[in-house]
Amino acid sequence: MTDELGRIRPIPIEEELKSAYLDYAMSVIVSRALPDVRDGLKPVHRRILYTMNEMGLSAQSAYRKCAAIVGEVMGKYHPHGDQALYDALVRLAQDFSLRYPLVDGQGNFGSVDGDPPAAMRYTEARMAAISAELLADIDKETVDFVENYDGTQMQPSVLPAKLPNLLINGSAGIAVGMATNIPPHNLVEVANATNALIDDPDLSSDDLAGILLGPDFPTGATIFRYERRRNPFTGQWEEIDAIRDLYSHGRGRVVMQATVSFEETRQGKTAIIVTELPYQVNKATLLEKIAELVKTGKIDGISGLQDESSRDGMRMVIECKKDAAPRKVLNNLFRHTALKMAFNANIVALVDGQPQTLPLKAILQHHIDWRRIVVTRRTEYDLRKARDRAHILEGLKIALDNLDEVIRTIRASADVENARQNLMSSFGLSEVQANAILEMQLRRLAALERKKIEDEYIAILQLIAELEDILANPRRVLAIIREENADLAKRYSEPRRTRIEGSSDKELTDEDLIAKEDVVVTISARGYIKRQPLATYRRQARGGKGIIGARTVEEDAVRHLIVANTHDWALFFTDRGRVFSCKVHAVPDASRQAKGVPIINLEGIQVESGERVLAVITLAHFEQGHNLVMATRKGIVKKTPVEQFGKVRSTGIRALTVAEGDALAWVGVSSGTDDIVLATQGGRIARFPETEVRAMGRDASGVIGIRLAGRSDEVVGMGIVEPDADILVLTETGYGKRVALADFRTKHRGSQGVRLIPMEGKKTGPVAAVELVSENDEELLLISEGGQVVRTNVKSVARYSSGARGVAVMRLNDGDKVAGIAVFRAGAPEGLGIDENEGDAPEGSGAE
Repeated sequence: MTDELGRIRPIPIEEELKSAYLDYAMSVIVSRALPDVRDGLKPVHRRILYTMNEMGLSAQSAYRKCAAIVGEVMGKYHPHGDQALYDALVRLAQDFSLRYPLVDGQGNFGSVDGDPPAAMRYTEARMAAISAELLADIDKETVDFVENYDGTQMQPSVLPAKLPNLLINGSAGIAVGMATNIPPHNLVEVANATNALIDDPDLSSDDLAGILLGPDFPTGATIFRYERRRNPFTGQWEEIDAIRDLYSHGRGRVVMQATVSFEETRQGKTAIIVTELPYQVNKATLLEKIAELVKTGKIDGISGLQDESSRDGMRMVIECKKDAAPRKVLNNLFRHTALKMAFNANIVALVDGQPQTLPLKAILQHHIDWRRIVVTRRTEYDLRKARDRAHILEGLKIALDNLDEVIRTIRASADVENARQNLMSSFGLSEVQANAILEMQLRRLAALERKKIEDEYIAILQLIAELEDILANPRRVLAIIREENADLAKRYSEPRRTRIEGSSDKELTDEDLIAKEDVVVTISARGYIKRQPLATYRRQARGGKGIIGARTVEEDAVRHLIVANTHDWALFFTDRGRVFSCKVHAVPDASRQAKGVPIINLEGIQVESGERVLAVITLAHFEQGHNLVMATRKGIVKKTPVEQFGKVRSTGIRALTVAEGDALAWVGVSSGTDDIVLATQGGRIARFPETEVRAMGRDASGVIGIRLAGRSDEVVGMGIVEPDADILVLTETGYGKRVALADFRTKHRGSQGVRLIPMEGKKTGPVAAVELVSENDEELLLISEGGQVVRTNVKSVARYSSGARGVAVMRLNDGDKVAGIAVFRAGAPEGLGIDENEGDAPEGSGAE
């Protein structure tokens, strides 16, 4: 750098870099990346529209080649590359980028698939009708003009912008050290919110958010008003109004979600149909992403992808497999793809040449203030022109009132200049008035034409009075802005494209997408598990043979039968005293004939080799104040608070320390004040108060509940006594009965119990299962080791005394044995019944 004398002056390089970088940064911020708050345009877009207006490319004109437009803009106003200019022009014409496109394009201007536009020599364009509202009154000195880059042309520094373009079309740009990302909105809502602020300047951004409902994206889809966020001060999760938060602070995020529906295909499969995508999502890239996720196994259940989009609209078809849960597939798509994403808004715009983050009220107020300036300057211009015209009309009236003298004066003058001076001196006219008289055509001397001049003069005087009143009364200026807004809303009215729903936390989890229904879970001795809808089994009378509920392999009998809801938790207790858990819906659904899958294959269950599941229980929740009561084969009982089992590792946790040679037999839930009953294989029953078993930790081994009569005897079941309950006992050969629990009085823990059912050798066999039941609309599922299932009503099993053998409750095939009982509340929907072609229930079996 040189000083005043031309001598070189050294400058530290850090100062020069700092100065050069700041100059570059301000150039990017002001002249390239950020829109002006007044017209919502960046310089490149403003220059394109102004050039098209100069070229006469209105909405009613013929189209012109985009190459001609780009060349005109580049040559006069925008000294940058032609491709960058063309890209900006293309975006103004894309109906999937702008809510209200400012350019009317003809030809290929790209697509939502990310396809590039055709070359500018092929495409044509003109201004859209709505662009005229941005340029309205630009010829009335409403805006300041500045020199172009080489000083040969004048260009507007901003457009008059009758439209609140910053909000209705939004903007996006990355400057140096800052960025802007403004969502588009609906013009009617913006106009209504602006008028509301004109009527009541004290409205807050929060108040205005009740009128401006939220962003309105050109691609439609759905946004969510509420979102759960963690409070940075308290650490607590709170539900906030995301849209109001955005408008109050000028920055925030709203969650967008595609519009989807379900259709049945000809092949009987379910297809997910996508008709609207979130804003700025590339459809082709999205389909590629879905295909990749399916290929890598991150999303399961999809068998096909098709893009059936056409001129009629978007249509993506995602075909699900027959055995897939369509809503679960959709939930995974929302979770892993751009079908659901967030729009991170940052409303930054230039205010007086300085970047500012603007809340909603500030944006609308700046627009009102700008329109007040424009309307005032337009009115001043119109007033000036009206006064000039009135001055001329006054001269013409003088000439018409003194027509003969004026004609004689002109005829007596030597030339035009002499005539002008003679008129000015003779009649007291100004030079402008004298020129108007000299230029007046002879036809204006007709009587009718003279009347028109007089009428025009009167109208001009009225207009001048009107314009002066507007300038003297600021309220009238605001009234004009209000009327213009209402007119814009009426002429460009469109319904919202983007729907607004309540909470983004309505994002459904996998569990939410699974129907709540009662199912039957069966577990075999070798650890195979499956579930089936309860409706698979139709109710039968006592003594029926039922249907096949599981095809078991040799030496793999059914050991457990549970009726539960798909949203319940299942706790699996093993012979080693460990417990595992999973949701019931995580158990694979299988047909009646299928044997199921090994428990070890369930997610979150890592049963070791040789470890067997001996007890299963289902819980809707882990409510405090309740206990899990456990009993072993050798009569040991233990009580542990249920909340200690709320979080179970995949490797399991200790539930009970089991003595050598013993194993867990049964688990139930108690309230802390109930009675406990234990039943043994030898037909004995013990009843004692739960209070005699103190609550213990998970690692404890328990206390004696019943003393067994011999080494061959063992506990086969346990129950928590309820009022008016019966105990249903079933022997291995299918004989059973109900006995009122009131027949067994409460004793102390550790007794040998009393008789429950007499043992009659091979006829009855040992006790196989017991269950506490009542007649309050309860039903039973009985299952044999061979997989035979009978569904019947509790009332169909008669009540007997403890000394009675009972009746045949279930007819078994030769060599088969009773495996278990499940009790559930009646009223579940009737199922498919018995498939007569399978022969599971021959005629006379008692099946309905």
